[in-house]
Amino acid sequence: MATLIAPKHPSPVADAEAIRNAVQGLGTNEKTIIAIIAHRNAVQRKLIRYAYEEIYQEDLVKRLESELTGEFEKAVCRWMLEPADRDAVSANVAIKQLTCDHRVITELSCIYSPEELLAVKRAYQALYKHSMEEDLAAHTSGDLRKLLVALVGTYRYDGDEVNGKLANSEAKVLHNAIKGEVIVQDEIIRIVSTRSKAQLMATFNCYKAQYGTSITKHLVEDPANQCLAAVHTALQCINNPLKYYEKVLRSALNKPGTDEDVLTRVIVTRAEKDLKEIKDLYYKRTSQSLDHAVGKDTSGDYKSFLLTLLGHQD
Repeated sequence: MATLIAPKHPSPVADAEAIRNAVQGLGTNEKTIIAIIAHRNAVQRKLIRYAYEEIYQEDLVKRLESELTGEFEKAVCRWMLEPADRDAVSANVAIKQLTCDHRVITELSCIYSPEELLAVKRAYQALYKHSMEEDLAAHTSGDLRKLLVALVGTYRYDGDEVNGKLANSEAKVLHNAIKGEVIVQDEIIRIVSTRSKAQLMATFNCYKAQYGTSITKHLVEDPANQCLAAVHTALQCINNPLKYYEKVLRSALNKPGTDEDVLTRVIVTRAEKDLKEIKDLYYKRTSQSLDHAVGKDTSGDYKSFLLTLLGHQD
């Protein structure tokens, strides 16, 4: 369930004009910008962009980039992009880092539906004139490259059908690959990157029934092994996306110095989807509201914007 609170039929022309007034002249009226765009859904924001460009012959996102600063600017501009474009930008930033942030790529390939992932890949090609697979291959190496390129390159079957015999046999394959003297990453990559989510869930259930614990507990993360870390993330994303996002947010807020990139990514991408459930999980896990935690660890317009997306009302 979404946390975004949006009116049903706002006027995109009136919104565009109000935003124009907010960015004209000396200084920017950030409160007006937040009051409008943090209460508009993806379709409404798209219509505002169209209206703004038609009236003022100017791209609204570029204007906002020039008017706003810091984490607030990044969050607002990501929010204003169409969802597939936003995810493509996040993927490109993640890939081009000194060390590829595999979490972003894994989230897209293991939580998103095949059609959603395909839309992101199309947006990526339109924006960067390369395929996502091409850039991943250029900026990663070894088993991590094999895994991420395979995850992004697969169009998973999205149905609910499950082969019980296959689930049972592949649970054994995964166990042998993980618990042997040397972890056989090729077999893990093959199974995790090709099977449907329903089939993988059946395999994970067989694994727990056969070996008495979850596969994620057997697959101990090694900080020096990026591929295993990415596999561990993939298993979490497939097994329980909401629990995964709650853990990611908790880690971003609890580490010394808040990880604003992660905080922005999760809140901006989930506010129209399932952020309410993620907030509920956060409260159950920490006994404090996510709104309170975000408000404590952020400040200024950035804080106001995130809290508004979280559904917080003064």
